[in-house]
Amino acid sequence: MIDEQFADAQAPTESAYFRKLQKKLRRQVSWAIRDFNMIEDGDVVMVCVSGGKDSYTLLDILLLLKRIAPIHFDIVAVNLDQKQPGYPEDILPAYLNEQGIAHYILEKDTYSIVKSVVPEGKTYCSACSRLRRGSLYGFAKQIGATKIALGHHRDDMLATFFLNLFHGGALKSMPPKLLSDDKQNMLIRPLAYVEEKDIIEYAKLKEFPIIPCNLCGSQTNLQRAIINDMLREWDDAHPQRLASIFKAMQNVAPSQLADRELFDFETLSLDRDNDERLFEGDNIQAGQTDSLAEIGLPVSPRTQTFNPKFASDKPYSTETDKAAQNERKAQKIPTINPVI
Repeated sequence: MIDEQFADAQAPTESAYFRKLQKKLRRQVSWAIRDFNMIEDGDVVMVCVSGGKDSYTLLDILLLLKRIAPIHFDIVAVNLDQKQPGYPEDILPAYLNEQGIAHYILEKDTYSIVKSVVPEGKTYCSACSRLRRGSLYGFAKQIGATKIALGHHRDDMLATFFLNLFHGGALKSMPPKLLSDDKQNMLIRPLAYVEEKDIIEYAKLKEFPIIPCNLCGSQTNLQRAIINDMLREWDDAHPQRLASIFKAMQNVAPSQLADRELFDFETLSLDRDNDERLFEGDNIQAGQTDSLAEIGLPVSPRTQTFNPKFASDKPYSTETDKAAQNERKAQKIPTINPVI
């Protein structure tokens, strides 16, 4: 597909298609940074680069934004060499040097630790991420980094949401911005609004030297992989579904859930001093109040209209309701039992 689109171009990155895609990613990252106040003037942003498509794309877009941003911030790339067997340790330093990007290569044998503590047949992801996170947290403080930028994108956040929903019994995901438990480090995810398929396309066009993760990538039947397959199927069959779910993650109504820590159900009490709350008449369309009164439903004074056949100017009560029903019977009008 890419070859056909760029048959008339000297290089994919010189095409109008690439410029449009890059502009889209740049805008989405800019919006995420703005919406969640991710980067501030004077920040030192430590971009964690694993050698995968996501972290390459994150670093590339942040470097673009650094040149045009109205504030000043510094970027330093950091790679954690976990000493996995067969890891091509020369690829990433060569790329960073070629691009003139300030960077550090942090060497720490977390691979052996993960292999020793994780039982046979279990996945490495949880233990690996904890060890990696601890190493990066400590190094960020050493170099004076004020923000730690991770390459998780929108689809990662959705997958984590469903993993917690299906297997963890919790409504939680990856937040775009997170203060570490010890309050010593601030994590940001500038790709929070970016779809994975756009990152895949961008990485192909930029021809990043991708380094596969042999530690967990070689494991099959990972729950996350199953969730990712489910999300891709949804996206193919219902293109707007993932966008709607992500929007829902930004539009939480605590009173409509059942978390007693999130919402104070215990102290809920009735408040009938203001009779305008008896019925939410403000949401009633013009002309509908007559029908409500006819079937015996209460209408707030602000919007109530009166039908002389079935209603009086007295407040709603069981007596007036019975009177209305008797009036219906006299005129042979079917009685509709109100559901309140």
